[in-house]
Order: sequence, then structure tokens, then C-alpha cells
Amino acid sequence: MMKMRGLVAAVLRKAEIVVKPTSAYAHCDIPCGIYETNSMTTAADTVYKMVEKILELKGMELEQRNSFVRMVHVKEEHAQKCKQELLILWTDYFKEEHLAKFPDLHTKVWKATKLCSQAKRMVDLKVAQQLKEAVAEIAQIFAATKK
Repeated sequence: MMKMRGLVAAVLRKAEIVVKPTSAYAHCDIPCGIYETNSMTTAADTVYKMVEKILELKGMELEQRNSFVRMVHVKEEHAQKCKQELLILWTDYFKEEHLAKFPDLHTKVWKATKLCSQAKRMVDLKVAQQLKEAVAEIAQIFAATKK
């Protein structure tokens, strides 16, 4: 077993000579202290707009089918992005003192993330509007914690 580990380590060292490792850059999980609500707000607005556009499609000509597929993709992509941004705030930013000041914060975030999932599953303007409202409310709480 020790020989195998030594062999693997030797192979990795040789590979590093041929292919130099590069740095990857992404939003950190340190936490770095950089938080914002614009991304989730824009994502929620995009979900709403895509649902609105999808519902405007009447006939399904070839060009419209292509647009429909693209709109559904964008809607689902932004619903997931909104969910990710909400979860970053929830897991990395909000602290015990925020829960003390806003005791229903957990429920608000939980419901907002559930709305993101609903927005991905269906084309419902009411759900999209509820998502926008939930995100706006959490953004207001976030802003209040920054004062």
C-alpha cells in the first residue's frame, strides 16, 4: 500500500512538471465578507420576464419553438442562480444576531428558495411574482443588517 501511494505521488509530481497547475477564481466560501443582493434580484426579475414572454407565445411556429426553448432554459437557469444567491446569504452571511432581529428570516429564506424550485418546474406568473416579492423582502432585510 505504501509503495502504491509513493508511486501515485511520484506520478503527480511528474505531471505537475508537464502541466502546471493554475489558480481557479470564484466566489469564496471563506467567507470573504463580500455579499450582495443584486444578483438574486436580477435573477428573480429574469424568471418573471421569461414567464411573461412564454405566456405571450400564441402559435408555435418553428422560430417560436426555438424562442420558447431558449426562454425556458433562461428561466430555469436564473431560478437556480437566484436560489444559489439566497443560499449564500443564508449560509454565509446571516448570523444569530440577524435571526434575533428578524425572527422570521429562516422561514422567509426557506419559502423563497422553494419558490425558486417552483419557478423552475412551471410557467406561472403568480409564482414568478411571489419570487420577486420574496427576494425584495430578503434584500430589504439584508440592507437593514448593513446599517
